[in-house]
Amino acid sequence: MPFAPENTRFSFILLWTFATFGGFLLSLLFIEVGDKPDIGVVEAAIGGFAIAFPQGCLLKEHIYCIRWILSSLLGWSIITAIGIGAVGWIVPSTQILPLRILSGAVYGALGGLGIGLAQSLAIPQHNAWRWIFVSSASWAVAVPVGSAVGMILHRLMQLFLGEVMGLAITWLLVGILTGMNAHKLRL
Repeated sequence: MPFAPENTRFSFILLWTFATFGGFLLSLLFIEVGDKPDIGVVEAAIGGFAIAFPQGCLLKEHIYCIRWILSSLLGWSIITAIGIGAVGWIVPSTQILPLRILSGAVYGALGGLGIGLAQSLAIPQHNAWRWIFVSSASWAVAVPVGSAVGMILHRLMQLFLGEVMGLAITWLLVGILTGMNAHKLRL
């Protein structure tokens, strides 16, 4: 079958995206979306577990799964504790689109860096530095896009649900971007 490697790659990316997005949706049962002060370390750890568990199940070896879950919990807890916040569950308070995009890129990059650093403890060391970059870059792209879409939907719908939909877009983009690279890095 000449298309098997590409089919496997596409399947992995699709599964990783589904696991990430599905984990986010599941996390909404336990976490109330809000602004920075509303999301604490415990909520971030619960959300991190909801995302990391299905992702970890897709990794090659069981030891990576356990390490992935634990390192993800550590990453989400640390970035929340040091004040960056649980980036994937926070709605920015500013209603000025350029500021929202800029702050989303900065907080996304910092949050992705923290999560990537922690998750790099779970993966083979020759790929660790790449994963740190991938995580930071993915979040730096996804957060401002999702945040801008969320603000626009909120204004159009006059419902906070628009902001939640923006967060869903953020997680969908993170799933796609990290999934493409997780497959390349053979996680």
